[in-house]
Amino acid sequence: MSKSNKIIRLPVTIQKTGLSRSTIYSLLKAGKFPKQIQLSPRTMGFLESEVDQWLADKASARHEEMGA
Repeated sequence: MSKSNKIIRLPVTIQKTGLSRSTIYSLLKAGKFPKQIQLSPRTMGFLESEVDQWLADKASARHEEMGA
């Protein structure tokens, strides 16, 4: 599975973003974080490429604010 299609679970997502579980769920509810993918009836994950893009977008927004 390539990195663009790799599915990561919540603990890895927390580690990658530095966000808490509750913050990720709040952002999900507000539509401000990549949607989860259901892997089984009780298992969810995130596409790593979408989480990476979300982080890149946050970094770009910061650079735009600093340059403005």
